Amino acid sequence: MQCKNSNFSLLTVLALVAGLAQAAEFKVESASQSDGRLPAAQYADTFGCQGGNQSPQVKWSGAPAGTLSFVITMYDPDAPTGSGWWHWVIANIPASVNELPAGAGSVGGQLPAGALSIANDASQPGYLGACPPVGQNHRYIITVHALKVEKLELPPNATPALVGFMSWANGLGKASLTLHGAR
Repeated sequence: MQCKNSNFSLLTVLALVAGLAQAAEFKVESASQSDGRLPAAQYADTFGCQGGNQSPQVKWSGAPAGTLSFVITMYDPDAPTGSGWWHWVIANIPASVNELPAGAGSVGGQLPAGALSIANDASQPGYLGACPPVGQNHRYIITVHALKVEKLELPPNATPALVGFMSWANGLGKASLTLHGAR
């Protein structure tokens, strides 16, 4: 009986290690950054900021097996709102896509066929650049969620929170990159 438990424990550990190794392969990166900082092009052109309001280039690799679509988010947990700030949410990115060029999520940008731009926390579809209060350093977390469904069934007025909930419910894995911004 003890041998069976030992084998079961060893198999459980091996399965966990294999799962962690696969999760460790999923990564996201962005050429639209310099030493972990957002450049002026990714800052807002409103709320007192004078940036380019251009969505960053985002590239990912090593998605889990069985991935059928992706969701990309950019979130500022340091925004002075009590609940953070969703700058960018793109849902239903086809599994064949592994990169969005800079500006793809901005006004006039070109998203992949089938991708859906969700309203940010300023109630505007598409990207809204960083604009931390003067004297503050904020984190901007870009996350790519790998999903087990081809698309999320979302209402026309879907919020970032709803997309987040559905991404977790249908998720196979996620990879994040944290960039910093200050004025």
